[in-house]
Amino acid sequence: MMTLHFICGKAGSGKTTLARKLAAQHAAALFCEDEWLTLLDAKIANVADYIHHARRLRTALTPHLRQLLELKTSVVLDFGGNTLKDRAWTRSVFESAGADHMLHVIAAPDELCKARIRLRNQTKPAGLYYGPVTENDFDAVTCFFVPPSDAENFQITHYDAATL
Repeated sequence: MMTLHFICGKAGSGKTTLARKLAAQHAAALFCEDEWLTLLDAKIANVADYIHHARRLRTALTPHLRQLLELKTSVVLDFGGNTLKDRAWTRSVFESAGADHMLHVIAAPDELCKARIRLRNQTKPAGLYYGPVTENDFDAVTCFFVPPSDAENFQITHYDAATL
């Protein structure tokens, strides 16, 4: 059955690394939010800019994601599934397509994430780097992070960031 794979993890936890592995493992279409935002030349200077562009991107991609799932193509979303609202959007996609789902949750300590973000800022990986992410940015985004609860009723696989 076609499956929508999506990931919950803090910035720097390894979401993109995991997403690429999952896409290869499941022969799935991969949608990486950072790549799309970079390709669309989204100007992101703060959290509000990110929220604005991410919302527009999700709105534009929703019918295409649904269609891929309806065509029996599994999809991996490298989009932060870090809030109730993020996960509700993802649920609307897989449920409307009659698809299965798997939420991949990455546990990561803040210091590991911040170290990885510093490395990303230094190396500026092509296609994924749309500007520096500061520790203040990390803290500002992380305060919205809500781990999934049993009440959300997702199928979940857990990972340790140190092993990704």
